[in-house]
Amino acid sequence: MGKLFGTDGIRGIANSELTGRLAYDVGRASAYVLTKKEKKQPKILVARDTRISGSMLEAALIGGICSVGANVVSIGVVPTPAIAFLTKELEADAGIMISASHNPLEYNGIKIFNREGYKLSDELEQEIERIILSQSGSGPLPTGENIGTWEMDHSVVDLYVDHVCSTIPGDLNGMKVLIDCANGAAYEVAPKALEKLGADVEVIHYKPNGININKLCGSTYMNDLKSQVIGRGVSAGIAFDGDADRCLAVDENGKLVDGDQILAICAQDMRQGDRLNKNTIVTTVMSNLGLNIMAAKNDMNLEQTRVGDRYVLEKMLKYGYNFGGEQSGHVIFLDHNTTGDGLITAIQLLYIMKKTGKPLSQLSGVMKVMPQVLINAKVKNEHKHDYIEDLEIRNEIKKLEAKFGVNGRVLIRASGTEPLVRVMIEGTDIEEITSHAEELAKFIEEKLG
Repeated sequence: MGKLFGTDGIRGIANSELTGRLAYDVGRASAYVLTKKEKKQPKILVARDTRISGSMLEAALIGGICSVGANVVSIGVVPTPAIAFLTKELEADAGIMISASHNPLEYNGIKIFNREGYKLSDELEQEIERIILSQSGSGPLPTGENIGTWEMDHSVVDLYVDHVCSTIPGDLNGMKVLIDCANGAAYEVAPKALEKLGADVEVIHYKPNGININKLCGSTYMNDLKSQVIGRGVSAGIAFDGDADRCLAVDENGKLVDGDQILAICAQDMRQGDRLNKNTIVTTVMSNLGLNIMAAKNDMNLEQTRVGDRYVLEKMLKYGYNFGGEQSGHVIFLDHNTTGDGLITAIQLLYIMKKTGKPLSQLSGVMKVMPQVLINAKVKNEHKHDYIEDLEIRNEIKKLEAKFGVNGRVLIRASGTEPLVRVMIEGTDIEEITSHAEELAKFIEEKLG
């Protein structure tokens, strides 16, 4: 068994790579590592998204947690940011989310949060991984009355709904919104929160059946939302992914508003209200060049990290920044939650629309999007990092970089969760960069597939 933790927890094909046995071991090792210093019997929150494999993995995970004497409160199907918030709010010792986020149905994953609601550090992940892979266990197992217990309490999700509604100083009365819940974890809480704020809400893809999560819907497939926004005459469309830690938007004309544009809109509003710490946005190297240009024009700083919202958060915490995110729609409002939160992002964006009286198409004009193409090269999982050392691949990249000069860029990276190498090229001519991206992706597939 290879390395377990990727850029966003543990992820793999359910019942093949991510088995019930592994979930049990993760529960046992995580509970031990995160609560071993506790003198009282610890409490751990567990939640999941709507995947058919979620119940199986949840049962195994809970068994592992209880086996080391920790108590479990299962809060059912809720967004990932809800468990991050509730872990801290309910003073639990840890929170664990079973979800593969935006990935297809056959995948599932395990995301772990500490008592402060933050994703685990590399050091803690490595300690948990070492225990699992070495089968070293967690010492003597408790017996009798010291074995952990399990209870179900879905009502606590109302605390999360109340919290997200409190993040704006007003309401959304008069806003007509269409939301796409991706048949995922937001299907109950997103409509509930927006309706509580007074929005006129219409909902699509909100009937999960265990196998339709992210299927031709949600933030990874925007076509349906785009067409329905135009047909229904709403102010905006909002699309969540499977665990609702990200969202993307569609303006009143059916045009995509991506994570970079959402960052630009919200950052400008925060700066005008003197709420943007150190006038800085934290984002990743995948952000569009247009965001850099917008920040410079508006006297804001842009700090970049490697790809992954955990790295954005690390930099925010280290330097005292309070706002950042990714082009994919992970947006972190650190004043309101400890992780990317699609529902909070949606509410902030809609409230800016209401208080300014400006349509989303006008607000998104604060940033000019440079043409950007992302092509996935399908490779063998064990070879997805080999492009770094492959001389032929490196030479092809250097040729393209020399060709574009200052008018574009080439960015290659391995997916943290899938057997893919992502090829991103940015420039001024969409047809030209598309052609080059496809050629480079094909070359990488031939070399590493």
